Amino acid sequence: MSSDTELESLDSDLQKQLYDARKSYKKAYLNEDTVANNPFAQFKKWYEEAEKSGLEEPNAMVIATVDEQGRPNTRTVLLKSFDEKGFVFFTNYKSQKSKEIEQNPNVSIQFLWLGLERQVKIRGTAKKIPLKESMHYFFSRPAGSQLGAWVSHQSQVISSKALLVNEYQKIKQKFVNGEIPFPDFWGGYRVEADYFEFWQGGDDRLHDRLVFERSENNWQMKRLSP
Repeated sequence: MSSDTELESLDSDLQKQLYDARKSYKKAYLNEDTVANNPFAQFKKWYEEAEKSGLEEPNAMVIATVDEQGRPNTRTVLLKSFDEKGFVFFTNYKSQKSKEIEQNPNVSIQFLWLGLERQVKIRGTAKKIPLKESMHYFFSRPAGSQLGAWVSHQSQVISSKALLVNEYQKIKQKFVNGEIPFPDFWGGYRVEADYFEFWQGGDDRLHDRLVFERSENNWQMKRLSP
């Protein structure tokens, strides 16, 4: 059998597996009578449940930005704090995501908690947090993470992993006898939310989707068809 024929057979088998892959969602329901009136309160409730359930890194969130041509880019970052002011994550301010945020601050973030058959989508505007807040978080990180922020020129092309490791060892030696300084090209963004969608998987694909949209100082809730 030629490699092309083997690939065709593999593709056929894989296609059948994909066609047949499905799961019934029956763990919970989300309705207007039990959801919190404030989307931040509802997010807090669900986030705490995700943490208590033992899910791996429930604070992992996908953030979507667009480039100058309007092409979307997604990547996973870690949520580090949230309140009614917004959702905070940290990054290199010279990274691709930061450049795209600077030219278009409208972003979307997504939490996927498959173990609970839930998703949360949030849209809003990303803004840099005050320097003091970024410094406070930076100095709370382990030394290795602090060094990593100095070494990684995020999103830039490098020739090999060995080069990165070598640079890490150099910067580690440089700061071996003192406090690692704060890098001025690194810090946090806060996503100021104006839209939430809470998604709870339902049986027979009759999923629950409750949306909150900001209207002046209030939040308007509505249900979307799955």
